[in-house]
Amino acid sequence: MIDSILFSSTKIGQLRLINRFVRSATHDYLAEEKTGATTEKQIELYRQLAEGEIGLIITGHAYVHLSGKASPRQLAVDEDSKISSLSTLAEAVHKTGSGSLIFLQIAHAGRQTKLNLCQQTPIAPSAVYDPVSKVMPRELTSEEIYQIIDWFTRAAVRASRAGFDGVQIHAAHGYLLSSFISPHTNRRNDQWGGSWEKRSRILREIIRGIKETCGQNFTVMIKMNATDFLPDGITLDEAQEIAVSLEKAGLDAMEVSGGMNEAGRGSVWPSLRSEEEEGYFIPYASAIKKNLKIPVGGLGGIRTLKVAEGFVASGLVDLISISRPFINEPYILLKFKSGEWKKSPCISCNKCFNFKGIRCAQAK
Repeated sequence: MIDSILFSSTKIGQLRLINRFVRSATHDYLAEEKTGATTEKQIELYRQLAEGEIGLIITGHAYVHLSGKASPRQLAVDEDSKISSLSTLAEAVHKTGSGSLIFLQIAHAGRQTKLNLCQQTPIAPSAVYDPVSKVMPRELTSEEIYQIIDWFTRAAVRASRAGFDGVQIHAAHGYLLSSFISPHTNRRNDQWGGSWEKRSRILREIIRGIKETCGQNFTVMIKMNATDFLPDGITLDEAQEIAVSLEKAGLDAMEVSGGMNEAGRGSVWPSLRSEEEEGYFIPYASAIKKNLKIPVGGLGGIRTLKVAEGFVASGLVDLISISRPFINEPYILLKFKSGEWKKSPCISCNKCFNFKGIRCAQAK
């Protein structure tokens, strides 16, 4: 058995993780299409991830309202009737006894969806055309923004009632909350737009709302862009300021990512990289971590154990988030820990994102 800081325990809020690994949120195309309810295949997926002793498992994005449905066969957390179904995922993880924890990622697609999925004109902070989805969204009113805050708050309550250990707010990759903090997509002149303080106000309101309704000890994490890879997008300096404000609002942990569809550079970069190029979002996460006391997770094509270990041992990040290697082999951490594997065989081909259900195209 190898001795590594990656397999040491750490805390997020009041929770203790058995190790420093996070299974980053990944849409699996396994929920029921009409209802967003969980399925047996989905339950089995999360059971295997937990058997693999991942410190923290984050689900694929669950839409907080039908207007925010982003993808076919996506999880739903938009109604109280979904609590029972969602509880099967949390129960599957906890019943393994491995010590793995599970967070529900709560999300709204904003302008990055289609009419046939969300059943209405997509919504956004400003009416800025999306050249990828070919959508001209409708600009939200201030009153509607308060409604969105309520959607996220209620979604967190449902997650708590379903037995999840916490939630991760999705504020990355151009989805609705990401589009609020990005000056490229938020061109408002009211209390929800303009300065970074106003553009990020919705995030602080959601965090406070969740803490007030679920209790201060209910763990809230966020996935946030540090860059959109757009000339007029969010800057790292702004992301640093926003992160500090979120910590003051009660945030317990942060996962740092970047990119959005129209930048032509999303979060899941294809093809393998050299060990020197692994962790392409780590520099952003490290810069943000310098100003925070809460744990910060880094990601970006990390495949090699010693590379991941270096990121944590040197203090650049506290947590290592990966996903595609877990699709290739859900028990990879056991192979790392035993010394059997030193690197994931995942080749980052991205063929795992399959409309018939997520699966590795390379694994035997």
